Amino acid sequence: MRKPEHWLDLIATAAIAAVAVIFAFTFRDYGLGWDDYTHSQYGQLLLDYYRSGFSDRRALHFVNLFMYGGGFDMVAAVLDRITPFDLFETRRLLGAVVGILGLVVLWRLARHVGGAVAGLIALLLLATCPLYYGHSIINPKDGPFAAAMVTLLFGLVLALEGYPRPSKKAVLVFGLGLGFAIGSRIMGGLAALCMVVPMLMLLWADLRAGGLRHAGRQFGLFVLMLLPGIVLAYAVIALVWPWAVQDPLNLFRAVGYFSHFFEKPWEEMYEGAVISVPDMPRSYVPVLFALKLPEIFLALAGTGIAGAAIAACRPDFPVRRRAVLTLILFMALLPIAAAVITRPAMYNGIRHFVFVVPPLALLGGLAGGWIVAALGGVADRKAQIAGLVMLSGLILPVTDMVRIHPYQYANFNRFAGGIYDADDRFMVDYWGLAFKEAAQKLRTKLIEDLEVPVKGRRWRVAVCGPHASAEVELGPEFVTTWDPRGADFAMMLGTFYCADYDAPVLVEVEREDVILARVYDIRGRAYTSVFAPHPGRQ
Repeated sequence: MRKPEHWLDLIATAAIAAVAVIFAFTFRDYGLGWDDYTHSQYGQLLLDYYRSGFSDRRALHFVNLFMYGGGFDMVAAVLDRITPFDLFETRRLLGAVVGILGLVVLWRLARHVGGAVAGLIALLLLATCPLYYGHSIINPKDGPFAAAMVTLLFGLVLALEGYPRPSKKAVLVFGLGLGFAIGSRIMGGLAALCMVVPMLMLLWADLRAGGLRHAGRQFGLFVLMLLPGIVLAYAVIALVWPWAVQDPLNLFRAVGYFSHFFEKPWEEMYEGAVISVPDMPRSYVPVLFALKLPEIFLALAGTGIAGAAIAACRPDFPVRRRAVLTLILFMALLPIAAAVITRPAMYNGIRHFVFVVPPLALLGGLAGGWIVAALGGVADRKAQIAGLVMLSGLILPVTDMVRIHPYQYANFNRFAGGIYDADDRFMVDYWGLAFKEAAQKLRTKLIEDLEVPVKGRRWRVAVCGPHASAEVELGPEFVTTWDPRGADFAMMLGTFYCADYDAPVLVEVEREDVILARVYDIRGRAYTSVFAPHPGRQ
């Protein structure tokens, strides 16, 4: 007779396969955002850098993207040459693959730390989290970074468990995770701060057991055995982020660059007020996490945080177990706490914090595993009922994701009143993904009405939103502009800063009665700006 763990693993595998199948059938539905076009250029420049034998150095000073690693962009540029899809569809497909890899790593990590029940629950929490699901497929920076950081967390957990002699597997996973994390965003170095308290716990235990010399030898051996992983990480960084290794100080220059806001400030909607992004309140990140994560996710993650904190303080628990739980807590909470304390420029919702979602899901999985174990294990009827209750909680985010497809990243939970109530208070489709659907509907409308531009002229479209996205989605028969004077149509994001014209509406893109984009017919009409009058500053 097969053990319950076997069936739980089969369910987890089936869940991952189901997500993969859904991605395979839907990845072409997702539009371009603000960053896609520029990132595609960066990927090509990185590829040219290697193809030229390092002589084509344009990638090393391309806008500000040379301050980021470009592994995702470079792989997408390579795949574009071999897939049957266009470049941006290929980028979406690669995003789906990276997102699935993140799911697999989290499942194995949660199973390793908390058992098969914890692994399955953590996997399902992450797979049905609209924030992670959406960004994994559309976001060339934060999606890969999240997958890299959960890999790094797995490596650090294995290393702590093997202290002071981490296994070869631990060193390998640590090196790959560190390399791809820092090679995605310099913020990956935050993991070092998360390791401080767990390491102090281990050092204190060794100090009490064998004195200062013993503790020093143990720590030295640990560092020495991790060195191959650090070398591997540096090699990965050099591959995906060549600028970082051009000068030993470049990593520190990147830290300095991102330590202050590096663009001209703009304004976004937060809690119903228009606020400059460097002036966002300290509540920004925790409030948005509370309003964007699914209800069952919040409940289990909160329980997991409390349970892990209590267990980490229990002296009767093995010190390595307590160190692992402490590390997971820090990986989940330190970035949020740092944002509250330092109050950096904050914008685009919480896309910069997507990497926090997997460790929060891990804590939720651990909580679910503890609940099932406390009720007698998976064979007990009470535990099975509790498991079904937890699974039923996934129905809400799944139905939300189906209803607002392909804008999952824009979802808000029922504490926020869904995206309908959130629309007047927060940014919803802040990356302009709706331009793909708007462009498709506009082209269809013009074909159905048998309309063509004047001979020798292209349709002129005034755009409020990401112009590169609109250009790609509209195609060669259209030209975009910021100036509505003389334009045929106006394509507008459904956000506060775009004008609401008194003109015929040709196309509306909406979900849950929220307008994500509109296309107006403005032929023969006199408008002077695509932007709305300023609603007032906070």
